[in-house]
Amino acid sequence: MRKKIRGVAKAIECVKRCNNKARQAKCFVNCYLGNSVKEAYLWVDRLKEISEQVKKLYSFYTITYSREFRSFIEEPLRHLEKKLFIYTHDYKRGKLSLEEYAEKSMMAVNTSLRTNLRTLYQNWGFLALLINIYREGTIVIYPEHNVLNLERSGKQKLRWIPPNLVLDIPGHGSISFFIEAPRPLAWGDTGDLEKIWGLYTALRPDIMVYGGRIYDIVDPENSPPVKRPDLIIEFKELPDWYKRVRDVRGPLAKPLSAEEWRNRWIEGLWDGLADVLGVTRHEVAEKISSHRGVRLNEVRVVQLYKSIYNPDKLFLVSKHVVPGEIRKMLESHDIIVIDDVGFDRDKLSDLSKNVLEYAKQVDEYIIRVRDHELASILQMIIDLWDKKVLDREKIRKLLLYSISENV
Repeated sequence: MRKKIRGVAKAIECVKRCNNKARQAKCFVNCYLGNSVKEAYLWVDRLKEISEQVKKLYSFYTITYSREFRSFIEEPLRHLEKKLFIYTHDYKRGKLSLEEYAEKSMMAVNTSLRTNLRTLYQNWGFLALLINIYREGTIVIYPEHNVLNLERSGKQKLRWIPPNLVLDIPGHGSISFFIEAPRPLAWGDTGDLEKIWGLYTALRPDIMVYGGRIYDIVDPENSPPVKRPDLIIEFKELPDWYKRVRDVRGPLAKPLSAEEWRNRWIEGLWDGLADVLGVTRHEVAEKISSHRGVRLNEVRVVQLYKSIYNPDKLFLVSKHVVPGEIRKMLESHDIIVIDDVGFDRDKLSDLSKNVLEYAKQVDEYIIRVRDHELASILQMIIDLWDKKVLDREKIRKLLLYSISENV
């Protein structure tokens, strides 16, 4: 039986196998990732299917994603192939050795595939939740243009953190969803940067849920500087997610001044230019401040979400079965585990019920009509009501008179 080759050794073998191929990058991706590419296409089909259901149910014109993720779901193989463009070019002109090319290519496709599949499952979970909580008469309060944005690109330029979605659900109330928030706000100088530094270092749960209509979660008095969420939902797509580790620098990162930030940005430009031009980079600035961090496994990170943000409830949704000892570790921190979900939205029914429980009634009412003349009449009534010209009794008499005239 042939021994299974893994890691860099497999990547090197794939490079050798693909050396004379016309589309070397495509050949490498197929060789190295194998069935994982086919699995990616199946996952994409699941997302597209549920996206169409949500668009039809909520009358969304479209659902938007980040440019990176949109490229992936349009054509996963082509997207992964593009990640190797520069490496392949450098390899063919002799700048990278075979081993270097193999290692860099392996890391690039692995990272891209894992990152995009994680985003995909998170988006699928959110859309599945939207289907489960839908009730006849549900109104999309925000965004008003009926385009559902599942990304945060440029959303904080106006120095606030808006929701991705606010719904008003009949019989329950309003609920607000924030995906991958908090994120940094725009800033102008060191004073601005100091005020919002906590947003740069804050941990970012997948979904934060607030009862009511919340249009901005920034709260400078809090640490981190956001309003306390009612619920947090975290999605895990890997069977061994609890074995993974990540660098968490958040609370340990030393704040930078605006000048230090700019200096680091310039350093980054120099690094990039030096690499492209093939020259030796001179030190343009001394390393300004040290960033200390700590490596934590994903279980500990989820526990940090609970302790730092202090939501009423935190749900961890796992595509696969969570081992008993891991479940106990999470539940000991009051984290609710929903596992073995796969792509079955019915298994999110308990989560959906909990979300609806946190919907809040508000004093603002929204009526949407498609008839222009009726809308004009309603606006006239509202204006007269605000001016105290009309009251409930006068409107009742007006309606009764109108009905009697037509009988």
